[in-house]
This record gives sequence, C-alpha cells and structure tokens, in this order.
Amino acid sequence: METAWFIILTVMLAMYVVLDGFDFGVGMVYPFVARTETERRTALTSIGPVWNANEVWLIAAAAVLFFAYPKAYAAGFSGFYLALILVLWLLIFRGLALELRAQVDHVLWKQAWDTAFTTSSVLLAMVFGTALGNLIRGVPLNREGYFFVPFWTDFRPGSDPGILDWFTILFGLTSVVILAFHGANYLVVKTEGVLYQRAVSIAWILGWASVGCTALTVMAVPMVQPNLSLNFSRHPVVYLAPVIGVIVLGYSLYFRLCRRDISAFLASCIFIFLMLVSVMFGMYPYILVSTTDLAFSLTVFNAATDSYGLASGIVWFAGGFLLILAYQIYLYFQFRGKTRLDDAH
Repeated sequence: METAWFIILTVMLAMYVVLDGFDFGVGMVYPFVARTETERRTALTSIGPVWNANEVWLIAAAAVLFFAYPKAYAAGFSGFYLALILVLWLLIFRGLALELRAQVDHVLWKQAWDTAFTTSSVLLAMVFGTALGNLIRGVPLNREGYFFVPFWTDFRPGSDPGILDWFTILFGLTSVVILAFHGANYLVVKTEGVLYQRAVSIAWILGWASVGCTALTVMAVPMVQPNLSLNFSRHPVVYLAPVIGVIVLGYSLYFRLCRRDISAFLASCIFIFLMLVSVMFGMYPYILVSTTDLAFSLTVFNAATDSYGLASGIVWFAGGFLLILAYQIYLYFQFRGKTRLDDAH
C-alpha cells in the first residue's frame, strides 16, 4: 500500500503541474503576446474559468502527503517553511491579479495587476522548479527526520546545502522555460488573429529553449544525485518514460511547425507528465533524501501511516478523485474552443 500511495502522490503532483502549469505559462508570456486591452482580456479570459479549478490538484497532493506520509509532510513543511510562505503569498497575488484587474477601469490599476500576474507566475514556476531540484539533490535531514535549509549557502550542492544552488537554480530556470512553452501552446489553442500569431512565434522559440534546458538538467542530475539512476538500472523498461517524454517534446515542435495546435499542446502535457513520473520513479522509495547520511532519509516505508489507514483511505480517495476528474472534464468541455470575451472570467 505504501507504494500505491506513492504512485497516487506522483499522479496528483503531475496533474497539478500539467494543468496549473499552463496557467503559469500564460502569465509568463502574457506581456509579450498581449499588447492591446482586448488582447489582454482575451488572454486572461482563456484561463479565467479554469485556473482556480486547476489548483485543486495541489490541495489534493498536499492532502495525500499529509494522510499517507505524515512524517514526510511534517519534515518537509517545517524544513521548507520560508519557501512555502513565499509560495503562499505568490498564489495569493496571482489570484488577486486575476480577480481584481477588471474591477477598476483605470490604466494604472490594470498595469499594476498585470505586473503582479506576470511576476507571480514567473516566480511560482521558478520556486516549484527549484523545489523539484531540492527533492532530487536532497536535504540535510537529521537522525530525528527533520531539517532546515536557508535560502542559500555557497551555491554548491553538498552535505549542508541551501534552497538555492547552481543545480536547483538550473531546475528553476528549466521549469520557467518549459511552463512558458506549455502556456504559449495553450494560448495558441484558445486564441485567434494577431494574438494567435504572436503565441505561435513565442511557442516555437520556447520549444527549442525547452529542448536545451531539458538536455542540461538531464546531464546535471547524475553529477549531483547519481542514486537517481539506480532504479532505472534495475528496471530498464522504465527508461521508456523519459525517452518517450523527450520524443514527445520533439513531436510538440513538429506539430507546432505543422500548425497542429491541439496536438502540440497535448504533446507538451504528455512531456511534462512523463518527465515528472520519471523523476519520481528514480527517487523511489525515497521521499526526502538526506545529504548528511542516507540512513536518515525518509522513505515510503518509514514515513507512512499505518497499513490499515492506507488501505481504508484508498476507498475514500477513489471517490474524491473521480469527482474531481468528472468536474474537470465537464469544465473543460464547457469552455472548449476559442476564447470569447463573453466567457466567464
């Protein structure tokens, strides 16, 4: 059951990044593609009906972590306290920007919230990418299973690292580029006219940047965390996940070249999902890797709740998961097609 809940946690996190990731991406490319008020409203309206529903997956992932692995939840939330507070404020500012921008019809008011929207989107993508880098690199867990990391130390991975070093910053920048590419692909699907043409152009540039950033991170991981490849060596068939992910990224560029807009967007969704699944499989059974002593690490076995709780929780989770999935399918079906300014914002 411990492994089953790890798979569930992986799916929840991957779904969040895929769905809320294009919201972040729209925010990042927003000032480059939307230059008139009508274009800005169209870009914002394209995510208006779905952005808050997409965040449900983040809440679900946190709930799964709390229920299935309470020790990892306690250690992670206390150790990354400063970073989590930053994430909370950024999510608040992004939500306020989306909801308050249209409340006052004044150019300075709208410019202020546009800036807040773009800035919070960039920083959230950066923070979440940096967080993934921290999970891969490891944290200085002590014998009791707790840790604290400052924002930075000497910018080098080691036994006593900070949140920011060259490795985690690389992951943060890669996250920014890939999610911006993802958001541009989404805007291509949802918009028309000049806005569409600009989104196509920036998606093409960001697609190639994503290829470069992905290559750099793949080369950097064995230098910092060689243990990540052990599971792949034991089960070579799982190499299919990252290999297919990279191939799908290439197909996303091919579909973009052919103007097959929906296919390009779906390809970027699959790429992000498969790369996150690859990372989580490489980390298994570790949830938090200790940089001080590997024996202090928290795994799916020593951090899990009791077996009865895990078994009974599956039933309740299945019902909740199906409800979320059904609602999201209905929501995306209702707001399918090109964005119109009379859509709900």
